[in-house]
Amino acid sequence: MFERYANELAPRLLDLSISVTVSSLRILLTIVIAYIAIKLLRVGLERLEGLLTFAAERTEIASSAANRRVKTLLGVIRTIAVVLIWFMVVLISFSHVGINIGPILAGAGIVGLAVGFGAQNLVRDLVSGFFMILENQIHVGDVAVINGTGGLVENISFRTIVLRDLEGVVHVFPNGTINTLSNRTKEWSACVIDIRVAYKNDTDRVVEIMRAVGATMQEETAFSGLMLEPIEVLGVNDFAESAVTIRARIKTLPLQQWTVGREYRRRLKKAFDTEGIGFPFPHRTLYMGEASPPFQFIVKGSDGAAAARD
Repeated sequence: MFERYANELAPRLLDLSISVTVSSLRILLTIVIAYIAIKLLRVGLERLEGLLTFAAERTEIASSAANRRVKTLLGVIRTIAVVLIWFMVVLISFSHVGINIGPILAGAGIVGLAVGFGAQNLVRDLVSGFFMILENQIHVGDVAVINGTGGLVENISFRTIVLRDLEGVVHVFPNGTINTLSNRTKEWSACVIDIRVAYKNDTDRVVEIMRAVGATMQEETAFSGLMLEPIEVLGVNDFAESAVTIRARIKTLPLQQWTVGREYRRRLKKAFDTEGIGFPFPHRTLYMGEASPPFQFIVKGSDGAAAARD
């Protein structure tokens, strides 16, 4: 009897061993193909990183920022691709050992749907952050205004942007809640200056002095690298109550508009003082109608006698 059971069991064991061997070889082959695919993916992404970095450095002033942006984007793409490849390897391996992957896919879909509903704000932040970095809207070190709040960008992630304002207050904005974003230091900046002079001054002479001060600054080593173009005097911009407003603009490197603007105003004040250009003072002219009674005032003579006059 034992021999009969052994004779019946032997073919089954042989078939099982052959099946396990074949399944193992198929799984091993799948893993090898996945490994080769990941290697090829990394090589391709490295070449793509070189091309994108070269293209970004030609169009952006801050090459280091372009480098970081390209590395961040390709790093995310690489991570997503590797996870998808190994997920497919697991599913194919299950199918090789005879496990039905249909219920697994259905369960994964249900779990993903539930997670999507529960974490929709997080998903919105991540998607918004990805496209924000992809479109090169903002960098670390920029000065930006987000939802009406301005400050220096200290950190950018796929979920949040961190600003620090002039008082040192840190503001954290989830990327999905950003409605308006104004970058004040993207590629280049500009210092817009409104100069108010008295009406008695010759505006043409004022414009000449403004251009001369700007040209002198640009010739100096300390400011020649900060000022991208000569000062642009736009001309008379407004007639105010007690002054003529002349507007000018200086194009500078990012974050340097305040440094250049402060120094230009300091030098312009000295130049105006030297040339006798007066700054206006607020004044009022009072006119009393005919129906108003005259003012009475007292005039004292040298002898101390006082006389009232109208």
